[in-house]
Amino acid sequence: MSNIIEITDLNDPRLDAFVRLTGHQLRNKLEPEAGVFIVESPIAIDAALNAGCAPLALLTEWKYVHGRMAELIDRLGEVPVYAAPQEVLTGLTGFELTRGALCAMKRPGARDWRELCRNARRVAILENIVDTTNLGAIFRCAAGLGIDAVLLTPECCDPLCRRAVRVSMGTVLMVPFARIDSLSALRDEGFKTVAMALRNDTVDIDDPVLKQADKLAILLGNEGSGLSDATIRSCDYTVRIPMAAGVDSLNVAAAAAIAFFALRA
Repeated sequence: MSNIIEITDLNDPRLDAFVRLTGHQLRNKLEPEAGVFIVESPIAIDAALNAGCAPLALLTEWKYVHGRMAELIDRLGEVPVYAAPQEVLTGLTGFELTRGALCAMKRPGARDWRELCRNARRVAILENIVDTTNLGAIFRCAAGLGIDAVLLTPECCDPLCRRAVRVSMGTVLMVPFARIDSLSALRDEGFKTVAMALRNDTVDIDDPVLKQADKLAILLGNEGSGLSDATIRSCDYTVRIPMAAGVDSLNVAAAAAIAFFALRA
């Protein structure tokens, strides 16, 4: 393991990507060809490698180098592995929660949403989702419940920000995603559109017409304001999840899980 480098100070400039650069800086400072994102925990790192992401460097606790991180380190090949004792890493906020590792990876290039939709039957459209925890949870639901692609409006937060990747357990790298500017163009790709909204003039989520649709796009909106009125009006159907008395709605990630399951192909 000649690529193991011992670190004794978190001020070491080689650790900038792990401890000093913000998500915005990681995304934009070197974009487009060399943008970086951070993946936490061996499970998420493994998922990223399986998805074809290119690792740039790993940071882990020294005692794990020949222990539980050994197999993953071998898989990284000649990628630099920075190892530090626990007393040094205590200065890195939240490191103990990552189960032993942070990996800096090359950011994958942007994809065209039409390419992702060409052979898809179920896609999720996220309009202005700004909470990274919600975004990560939605991707995890999408991966587990058969969503073929996730499309995001320009105002959505970054799916590859550190928290979203962690919350998704790496599944954000398993479900292809892309940005989309115009939702009306989905019709040209053969999709029926379903707006998840708190309206009374809605179709039942169990309606067989929805279940039997060959290509369905499920739209979910902002945590506070939901989908815009214009978006709802443009959709083929509006669906509201039935709620018990006294509760008007669910968190958007919980609503996504129910919608993805109920409307699966």
